[in-house]
Amino acid sequence: ASITAGIRNLVADLGKGRISMTDDDAFEVGRNLAVTPGQVIFENELIQLIQYAPATPQVHARPLLIVPPCINKFYILDLQPENSFVRHAVAQGMTVFLVSWRNPQADLGHLGWDDYLEMGALKALEVAQEVSGADKVNALGFCVGGTILSAALSVAKARGEERVASLTLLTALLDFSDGGEVTHYVDAASVAAREAAIGRGGLLRGAELASAFSSLRANDLIWQYVVGNYLKGGKPRAFDLLYWNADSTNLPGPFAVWYLRHLYLENALREPGRLAMCGTTADLGRLDMPAYLYSSREDHIVPWKSAYHSRGILGGETTFVMGASGHIAGVVNPPAAAKRSHWRNESPAATAEAWLAGATEHRGSWWPHWVEWLRRHAGELRKAPKQPGSRRHKPIEAAPGRYVKEKA
Repeated sequence: ASITAGIRNLVADLGKGRISMTDDDAFEVGRNLAVTPGQVIFENELIQLIQYAPATPQVHARPLLIVPPCINKFYILDLQPENSFVRHAVAQGMTVFLVSWRNPQADLGHLGWDDYLEMGALKALEVAQEVSGADKVNALGFCVGGTILSAALSVAKARGEERVASLTLLTALLDFSDGGEVTHYVDAASVAAREAAIGRGGLLRGAELASAFSSLRANDLIWQYVVGNYLKGGKPRAFDLLYWNADSTNLPGPFAVWYLRHLYLENALREPGRLAMCGTTADLGRLDMPAYLYSSREDHIVPWKSAYHSRGILGGETTFVMGASGHIAGVVNPPAAAKRSHWRNESPAATAEAWLAGATEHRGSWWPHWVEWLRRHAGELRKAPKQPGSRRHKPIEAAPGRYVKEKA
């Protein structure tokens, strides 16, 4: 019976083109994932901007804009109510705006890095500020979303725009001198080959990205499922994080190869004046707003010591916090779970090693520490808005919106 079931599982997975890591039928975006109430209040061909409904009678004057990674779906930050980072921020009296990136198909295969800055992060900042009526916005970027956000803020600074009161970066790289295990796939020859194939247009397929990331953790993300699904004929258990992990996203070729060449290969973003972006030259040292930098101790994609280098690149006062676990589980660690711990050290240590030597371990989630920090930059409390959007930006559809539901 187990052999028959195993063959059935294998045939089903061949049809999907990937190994099942979780029970796909257990989850649906908008039904039991990404269910924090809100409205899409702006969209262009690359993003939808969601404004989440307030959950408190009063909210802070300055909203929080979240820029998630564009190489995955945003709902990693809004999985289920009990582990939703978005819901937690809303519950703390924040007006939360969030970028939902489009899953590009062939018609968007021409988009490049500058488009992701202009149509993505910069447009979202402009709309969030207009809708909230705030003097400034608090901005948060996760993984490559943090790199895009930081680059966009450099462009804004060069244009004389002062939209951001504080910057939070979660497991994000600005210095790619150690780009983690992703560098196994990035060398001059492979980047040149991709430039020739898709550099002027086309797609880096989500399935290709997903299999590359899975192979970095082959024992955890491939072999245990080969044994369990095919050899033992079992059905994988329902696990929200692994459902999200399998919900991959395409990338436009020009964007992907620019990112690989200029960041992973040449590490050019950290050097003031070296990179041209949106008609300006990049200088992250001009970002003088306070910054909260979070990294995960066992992160194989963004090594924590590499994330620490951001303290020497950004121009403002920085707070660095390290959490237990890896790239995703370290970030998605709600306080109620009372799991894992995090390390803090308020001193501006010159090196990651020196910082860790002076750090103290604190039990539980880093989220409350971040909220306490964010409140200092969030402005006064005022009555929560009755309606989402504004005259210029009226609600389009309910969250999570259509873009996140598009399959690669």
